[in-house]
Amino acid sequence: MAQQETQEGVDQIIDEVPPRRGVSRGFLLTLLLIAGLAVGGYFAFLNFIQPQMEAKKQGQELQVPGSKFADKEPGEMGVMYPMEPFLINLARSNGKQFLKVSLTLELSSPEVRPEVKANEFKIVDSILLLLSSKTREDVISLQGKFKLKDEIATRVNRFLVMGHVKDVYFSEFIVQ
Repeated sequence: MAQQETQEGVDQIIDEVPPRRGVSRGFLLTLLLIAGLAVGGYFAFLNFIQPQMEAKKQGQELQVPGSKFADKEPGEMGVMYPMEPFLINLARSNGKQFLKVSLTLELSSPEVRPEVKANEFKIVDSILLLLSSKTREDVISLQGKFKLKDEIATRVNRFLVMGHVKDVYFSEFIVQ
């Protein structure tokens, strides 16, 4: 009986103690996450977005350090030769994935243009064979795109005698 009275006394004390009204861990973690996102957003704005906005206001284009475009003046671009878009099925996709690429060739001199025009069928065939040998994994990454540009330039240069392709520029690159 004494044990029963003790138990009733403990139950009565527990009922009288007000529930804890502290800040929950979930609420603190949420606040911490929001603060971290705000700091990260502010950092990204200061380092990436604001310099682009300032360059745009001044009418300049933002140059990426180490880029091959940073060293070229606007008049230094070579002769451009746009190609028709290429639409091919990617390798090992059973016709379910395709690649659409529009590209422009930068030629070393104006004298190379007639040579490219004369060999255009051979050049297109060579580029089509190259593109159709690629898988989605080969072309989806940035490194894969740079490698593809180099391979295209190398293939086109095989057909040129009077000059060469300095660079290849993608104006459209769609992998589906």
